Amino acid sequence: MDFVDSGLYRDITDYARDTPSWVRLTAEIGTEAGLLVFVALFVTGWWRARHAGSRAFAIAALAPVATAAAYVCSEVLKSVVTQERPCRAVTGAAEPLTACPPHGDWSFPSNHATIAGASALTLVLVRRALVWLTAPLALLMAFSRVFVGVHYPHDVAAGLLLGTAAALIAVRLGLRPALRLTEAMRASSAPATRWLAGPGPRSGAHTVPPHATHRRG
Repeated sequence: MDFVDSGLYRDITDYARDTPSWVRLTAEIGTEAGLLVFVALFVTGWWRARHAGSRAFAIAALAPVATAAAYVCSEVLKSVVTQERPCRAVTGAAEPLTACPPHGDWSFPSNHATIAGASALTLVLVRRALVWLTAPLALLMAFSRVFVGVHYPHDVAAGLLLGTAAALIAVRLGLRPALRLTEAMRASSAPATRWLAGPGPRSGAHTVPPHATHRRG
């Protein structure tokens, strides 16, 4: 089947083949390494949220769970659509920069783009300022899947939309139970459980006693 954006796929993969070798190597590595960056951001978000309020910690804990839920949705949709990979289906296209996935590893939607969209959205919910990092990273990861030749442009666009939507729904549905669990963990008598949830906000740590502002006579 020839899709509307097959021409765009050819243009991008032709351009990719004409880029310097270091660009091609960076794309090959980066298309997978971006996932590790999101994992590192999840861990960092959890660590910082240990000293935040219960809601902030609950969202940080839900972020990777919501991303996993988005990935499952992507896999289910793949098995329904069963679209062949463009590196096998598009005639006259340049050879992909990475190995074309085997038949049965369907193309629509892109799992990488779904994970990238879900990760970017949930991390922004943890800390809004991260949008300047996660949004460009998600877009770059999605584009890299077309650049290396294993997805159509519409695969990655659908993946980004699916990931953000599925992750947002998962966070909304899971927030209340996650809040209860966070509070229970922080009140637990088990040291390991309290360590995982963290101590919460350090209220009053820097409070200045009223008399401290008065000079001694």
